[in-house]
Amino acid sequence: MLRLPYTFDADQRYPVDLHMHSTASDGALTPTELVALCAERGLTHMSLTDHDTMDGIEEAGRAAEQAGLCLIPGCELSTRWQGVNIHVVALMPGGLQGPMVKGLIQQREARIQRAAVIAERLEKVGLSNALEKARLHAGSDRPLGRPDFARALVAEGVVPDWASAFKRYLGSGKKGDVKAHWPEISEVVGWIVESGGVAVIAHPLRYGLTRRKRGLLMDTFQTAGGQAVELVSGQQNPDSTRDLARQLVERDLYASMGSDFHFPGSHAAPGSMSLIPRTAAPPIWQHPRLVHLRDAAPGLLAVG
Repeated sequence: MLRLPYTFDADQRYPVDLHMHSTASDGALTPTELVALCAERGLTHMSLTDHDTMDGIEEAGRAAEQAGLCLIPGCELSTRWQGVNIHVVALMPGGLQGPMVKGLIQQREARIQRAAVIAERLEKVGLSNALEKARLHAGSDRPLGRPDFARALVAEGVVPDWASAFKRYLGSGKKGDVKAHWPEISEVVGWIVESGGVAVIAHPLRYGLTRRKRGLLMDTFQTAGGQAVELVSGQQNPDSTRDLARQLVERDLYASMGSDFHFPGSHAAPGSMSLIPRTAAPPIWQHPRLVHLRDAAPGLLAVG
């Protein structure tokens, strides 16, 4: 297995993807299928980070061992910060433990309540029986997310495609963008850190924040115990990436990376992301809780 570098000393890609989704939340592939696709695409290290759940980790770990990949347990949690919905990736080398256990139960209940509100709002714009139709597209009894409602909107002809569903009804600031049920970011970071994990701000360039506000977000996050940010998430502008890297260096934050993959045929694929620029920001695997990731054997990452 490839030994990961100590520093990002050149503009390049790495066979690492620490932000992906499966059918345990709103992804299209089962954990086993996702691992197989990662192996096919040449990844050596990955994390499964389903929304507010770690239910797919055990299956993914077995598949990773067979495929020769190193898998770090994880999930992606929804939070609030100054009225903005901010996502935080939890990389959990010790697995699900500590305050995260109750935290994910709380998140599940929040998702159930949020889905009911989203359904009520979408029924007013033409999606009748919205909750039932979203459930049909989810294909399981897991808590519903906005992508499930997007699929229902497309299937019922309310919108022509996925992008239109988010642009008109589900994106930031739209009727289906319900934030009130999520905890504050500082609380969620506390769950992660106290449970032996590493908290990572997900896709920081996607929140529509000014550079100054993005810096304030990082400051709040860091004060709460957060120590890493996704320097690259999918495809992004190189100049914006380099500027983000400077903000990480200013705060001594670790740099993570991920595709935010959900389903085949989308703009993202496992390991598909912009180049990591040359930067003094240390790679996420240099964090003391993840440093053994550099030399880990295939399968589920274990502490020690």
